[in-house]
Amino acid sequence: MSRIGKKPVPVPAKVKVAIDGRNVSAEGPKGKLSMELPPSISAKVDGGQISLIRPDDTSRSKAMHGLARSLVANMVLGVESGFSKKLEIQGVGFKASVKGTVINLALGFSHPINYPIPQGIKITITDQAGKAVPEGTFVTVEGADKRLVGAVAADIRSFYPPEPYKGKGVRYVGEVIIRKEGKTAQSK
Repeated sequence: MSRIGKKPVPVPAKVKVAIDGRNVSAEGPKGKLSMELPPSISAKVDGGQISLIRPDDTSRSKAMHGLARSLVANMVLGVESGFSKKLEIQGVGFKASVKGTVINLALGFSHPINYPIPQGIKITITDQAGKAVPEGTFVTVEGADKRLVGAVAADIRSFYPPEPYKGKGVRYVGEVIIRKEGKTAQSK
C-alpha cells in the first residue's frame, strides 16, 4: 500500500465533508473547497475520518492514491485553518499597497505593477513588526486553497525575483539569497 494513501484523513469538528461519487467537498470556517478524485480512487467517510481506496496495485494507482490523500488532507486543513505565505520586498523605494481587489507594487520600474487579487485570497501589507499598514515591504498572502496561495505568492515574486549582487527584489521571508561578488578594477 501507499504509505501516505493508507493513512486516514482526520476531519475536525468544525469541518463538514461531503462525498458525491468522485467529488469531495469540504466546508469550514475559512471557506468552502471541492475537488474531483483521480479516476481510479474512491473515498468514504468513517465517523470522523476520510479513507481513500484504490482498486489495484499498479504503480499509477499507488501514485494517485498518495496524491489524492494529500490533496484531500490539504483541503480539510485549508478550510479549517487556512494557509499563508509571507513575502519581503527589499530595495530603495520598493513597496506594496492594496487598493480594493488589486495589489499595487512599486518595484523600481517606470510604472507600478497592478496584480488583481484572485477570489478566495486575502493579501495584507505589514511593517517589520507585523502591524498592518497601508503600504509597506512585507506582504502576507492567505487563503484556504494551498495551491492558489502558493501560485499567487510565486506570481508576486516573479515580478522582480531577488538578484544576487545587491539582494534587492521580492523574496519569501527566510529565503536565503547567495550573493555574488561584483566586478573589481584590475590594477596593472
